[in-house]
Amino acid sequence: MYLTAEKKEELFSQYGKSNKDTGSAESQISLFSYRISHLTEHLKKNHKDFATQRALIKLVGRRRALLDYLKRKDIERYRSIIKALNLRK
Repeated sequence: MYLTAEKKEELFSQYGKSNKDTGSAESQISLFSYRISHLTEHLKKNHKDFATQRALIKLVGRRRALLDYLKRKDIERYRSIIKALNLRK
């Protein structure tokens, strides 16, 4: 499996408050970004996999919703996560 418990803890500790911080917007956005990059690489090889394409579109929408929430609530946290993950905006 591409996303192990150790990788999740690493993402949560790097972008969240601690390695057990699974609920903050930053940790969720980082997890979604990791999954999006994995699915994007999969679709480059398997361009006819429409189930994965649909899952990717849903993930991008979830990440966008979280980013919009973070932008409304705390613009500094939004700017820091955009910069840390190298997302365009």
